[in-house]
Amino acid sequence: MNSSSPNPRAGTEPPTAGSPEAIKVQIQGLSFFYGNHQVLRSVSMDVPALKVTALIGPSGCGKTTLLRCMNRMHDLYPGNRYVGRIVVQPDGTDIIAPEVDPIQVRMRFGMVFQKPNPFPKSIYENVAYGLRLQGVNQRKELDEKVEKALREAALWDEAKSRLHQMAHNLSGGQQQRLCIARAIATDPDVVLFDEPTSALDPIATSKIEELIVELKKRVTVMIVTHNLQQAGRISDMTAFMYLGELIEFGETNRMFTNPAKPQTEDYISGRFG
Repeated sequence: MNSSSPNPRAGTEPPTAGSPEAIKVQIQGLSFFYGNHQVLRSVSMDVPALKVTALIGPSGCGKTTLLRCMNRMHDLYPGNRYVGRIVVQPDGTDIIAPEVDPIQVRMRFGMVFQKPNPFPKSIYENVAYGLRLQGVNQRKELDEKVEKALREAALWDEAKSRLHQMAHNLSGGQQQRLCIARAIATDPDVVLFDEPTSALDPIATSKIEELIVELKKRVTVMIVTHNLQQAGRISDMTAFMYLGELIEFGETNRMFTNPAKPQTEDYISGRFG
């Protein structure tokens, strides 16, 4: 077994079974196809609200594909196809239903990518971008919301004197925190992180991890990570995927110390992956 045990700072009790108010997203029989190639195979799981859920598994197992289903990123390319449902609570919207506007979905599911990808704009305009799309144009309201997002992303003190400088002048870790500020500025239901620290040094990684733990106080978080130690440190729930299937999903502390499935134990203990 992996010798690194999950950090208790991430561990809170999982939601009570059968308690619908504890569930934020219900993934129901989700399959996904790139053209004729099936990548996800009937994945079902209930993502708890105000928790960090980690998606782990070897490369090519479908983690990032699943994450990108959640904010309809696959719609940007022709020939891709969803089967199943992704239902968001409390309104019960199936976000992959064809009549649902992908732009509205992306407002509800903010995404932070593997490498920082600030827009070629100022720090201020990066954060204001989604707010403007939502129709926020009053300067006072924009100023307040931009400051709030930068504070929540632990970047305000470093950026407040240079808000109108280009975002690319920031360090890599600062750029990633700016991307987090941009993602949370529109008050999404869920923030999706796709290996957000893989391009960062250990100090910047630690700051992002601390930030994710703070974020779950007000927003549901899902994170794809290849780093099992990271999953153990910051997640409440963990989903182990293999060959497009969900093998095991449960409370992180339990899965890392007493996995129910032999495949999960083999992966966590480093026998493959």
